[in-house]
Amino acid sequence: MKPTNLLIPHAQICRAPASVHQFDVGGSTTRDNSLASRVYGVLLTGVAILALAMPASADTADTAETVVVSAPHYVPKLTNDAAKIDVPLIETPQAVSVITRDQIDLLNWQNLGQAVRYTAGVTGENYGSDERYDWLTLRGFNPIEFIDGLQAPVGSVSNAGVDLYGFQTVEVLKGPSSTLYGLAPPGGIVNVTSRRPQADFGGEAQILYGEYSNLQLTADVTGALDDSGKFLGRLTALGYTRGTQTEGVRSNRVYLAPSLTWNIAPDTSLTLLNYFQYDNVRGDGGGFLPIYGVALPNPLGKVPTDTNLGDTKYNDYRRTQFGVGYEFTHQINDWLGFVQNLKFFGDDAHMLDVYGAGLLDANGDGVPDDYRTVQRYNFPFNENVQSFNIDNRLNGTFATGPISHRLLVGLDYRNYMDISSNGFALAPPVDLFHPQHVQPITTPSMTPYTHERQNQTGLYAEDEMKLDHWVLTLGGRNDWLNETNASTQTDTAHFTYRTGLNYVSDIGLAPYIAYATSFQPTSGADFEGHSFKPTSGNQIEGGVKFQPTFLPENVNALITADVYRLVQNNVLTPDSDPTHPFFNVQTGQVRVQGFELEGVTRIFDRISLNASYSYTDSKVLKSNGPDLDEQLTIVPRNKISAYADYTQQTGLFAGLGAGLGVRYTSDYYGNAANTLRSPPVALFDATLHYDTQDWRMQVNASNLFDRTYLSRCSDVTQCFYGLRRDVTVTLSRKF
Repeated sequence: MKPTNLLIPHAQICRAPASVHQFDVGGSTTRDNSLASRVYGVLLTGVAILALAMPASADTADTAETVVVSAPHYVPKLTNDAAKIDVPLIETPQAVSVITRDQIDLLNWQNLGQAVRYTAGVTGENYGSDERYDWLTLRGFNPIEFIDGLQAPVGSVSNAGVDLYGFQTVEVLKGPSSTLYGLAPPGGIVNVTSRRPQADFGGEAQILYGEYSNLQLTADVTGALDDSGKFLGRLTALGYTRGTQTEGVRSNRVYLAPSLTWNIAPDTSLTLLNYFQYDNVRGDGGGFLPIYGVALPNPLGKVPTDTNLGDTKYNDYRRTQFGVGYEFTHQINDWLGFVQNLKFFGDDAHMLDVYGAGLLDANGDGVPDDYRTVQRYNFPFNENVQSFNIDNRLNGTFATGPISHRLLVGLDYRNYMDISSNGFALAPPVDLFHPQHVQPITTPSMTPYTHERQNQTGLYAEDEMKLDHWVLTLGGRNDWLNETNASTQTDTAHFTYRTGLNYVSDIGLAPYIAYATSFQPTSGADFEGHSFKPTSGNQIEGGVKFQPTFLPENVNALITADVYRLVQNNVLTPDSDPTHPFFNVQTGQVRVQGFELEGVTRIFDRISLNASYSYTDSKVLKSNGPDLDEQLTIVPRNKISAYADYTQQTGLFAGLGAGLGVRYTSDYYGNAANTLRSPPVALFDATLHYDTQDWRMQVNASNLFDRTYLSRCSDVTQCFYGLRRDVTVTLSRKF
């Protein structure tokens, strides 16, 4: 987690500039390009060979015997998350992006932040190089992560940082989703679905090597465990050790996910779903660079992108997390089924962290004394999160006259506990341009910070009613939440609902309009000691989805467009009474509105296309703070992305393919007062791959042209570089 907010009462922060700063971080910095230069030649040579192969294939297509098909499930068709039942995406009255395993593998994405690069309405990698968590912003808010439809063990950060390799799909549900999932921010949620056991034997073993001595080994194997196919198994495993673009940082991870399916009867099955992950990140100061030399001029020069203001010996982050549970399904009769999801989560993290606190300004005049002496803080932090989740639901399909129904009725329960402690002290200063990374550091004493427990019970129902081409969706949910934070106990009951209307034409064109609400608990109390109410959200959304039914069998496409306006109420804002310093009231209000366009296409099993555009207009409508009438942080008005990949299927070069992508984000603000602004940036990605029946070789380059850019400046003491070029080579053995 980023300790920024925790340290505000203690921070010795320099005065922020009064005017808006548009930063320019262009230019080159010193870096070892040995691997990149070698791979450049491979990429360019491969593209040239592919270009020569394309016309040749036309002459040999009729006689070639080898046909290579990769990524057959590139385009999604169903969603099991927006409705908790298998519903065609074009019948779902909500903007939903489904990122399939084929998309993840083709671009070799390693985490959620990378996986949403070509998705509309969501941005990732908001703090540059962070090996611990996936920092996302969805329609202006930080989405909560769910795993297999159950809320992940999120504590001080809204995501769990579980390795993406263990999951089959990523679903981004945009807008209020509380009707089926309970407490959630109004911007939406992200759900990842675990790989499941399959009856057919198959799998892969993989080795990856890349920039910063990145070495990763993965394996995934599945199949029947007995001749009758009653028992199916799967084991997914990963291990890596790698550096980062920050000097002296080393990250290690082990991930194991065994799963077992017991087909008890033709209509009954039980699937055990488990994962275990251990992380150790050594030496990471987390960024926290001063603004001078990063985003504003420093008379002594530019701060290199590999600068580490932490202590490479002292800084240490260790986390152990797991999920143990199952999914039970039983088809009661022809029209009624039952599903139960259960999982117990645990997440135990320990962090020792020395990081930058800005350039020395002894007289407090806002001007650094020497532009090179950096003050530092020492912030140890421990957190333990445990959560028991169970979701029971009945789903039925029946008709009342000419109207067909797909009915869902559910009851879920969550018992959640978050206990954390922290310490705070000053650490020895360092030289910005020549930091001494190993110094004597004394860990300050730890004090309790959070002791929170939540017991949440939700009763929900949703009915999808179809009459000819019309689909009407009505859903409602009531949550009962008992929350204890330290000595304060709060009982809350909250009702949320959604309604949507689709018209699904014979050609696969489906316009829709929808309205939905959300709620999210707010910890703390006002000056009078009254506990805060949950924040509430509401959104109206209209759009169109197009999944053409008239295309040839081996041409698939899904195109979506939507406009929306959402409002969040009961937002915390500083108490305007001068006799109540450091207290908040719930009179704030935020509005986000925008337009999103997204398309995923697969043509003749050769061409894969992704394209998206987002326009997001955010504004703080009510506040007692400096953010009044300002935009939300890390919310670019415009985000444009496009990716195209071509794979030769037949002929001499069958299996050879290459792809190129570009992603652009306009400028955005890094602080609430909108005085610090990051400039727009365009980044390119490329891939070269070669498939045979049993093997796959792949070269991926992220930020191909090594653009130096600013991820965010949230204060004059807290700036973060974006990710530099990252080239990886992957060899896979398929079986």
